[in-house]
Amino acid sequence: MRTHLAIALAVLLVSAPAFALTSTYGWEDGGTTLGQYGDITATNVGDQVHTGDRSLYLLDQDVGGTPQAFVAWVIGLTDGDEVTACFWRYDTTPGASPSCRIWGSYTSVGGTIDDYAGSAGGNSDYGPGTGWDEVCHTWTFDSDTGARDGLVIQVRTYSNPGDFVWIDDLTVTAPDGTEIRLPSVTPVDVTTWSAIKGLYGSR
Repeated sequence: MRTHLAIALAVLLVSAPAFALTSTYGWEDGGTTLGQYGDITATNVGDQVHTGDRSLYLLDQDVGGTPQAFVAWVIGLTDGDEVTACFWRYDTTPGASPSCRIWGSYTSVGGTIDDYAGSAGGNSDYGPGTGWDEVCHTWTFDSDTGARDGLVIQVRTYSNPGDFVWIDDLTVTAPDGTEIRLPSVTPVDVTTWSAIKGLYGSR
């Protein structure tokens, strides 16, 4: 009986997909962004939310540019790793600015979130402009022969100076062994499956 159970367990473990980490963030603790590029103001607000009591308000003040708000950073990635991120966005201007989309950029090994190491691309969907809608994108990581190990999740605004959008309910999924950093103002433990297993010891 034990032999049959051991074989069944081994088959299950072999056939199971790699464990993935999922982190969520809704700006409820007062955070804003992990960083920014271009002339953009990020404010934690409570006047327009998707769920909960707070959201991220982005005010575009860039003349002729495309400012970026960094809302997540995944580090410890290797070639072929997949990262999926989604967030909800709000604007009420169909087919016109303001609008925004989800985008990604790479960071160099051992660098900070500002150590840009190339564009990772993103979603071409600017949204319907009819209120809240969810946008998602999946990236397959490219380390550039080991020169980079991080992926920054961005909100890119496409607007005129003075235009604004709201962002809420961010979700990021990444492979086991990576670390997902969010704009939380409350210190949290490293988000890795290895760390979680370490809390309970070997099984």
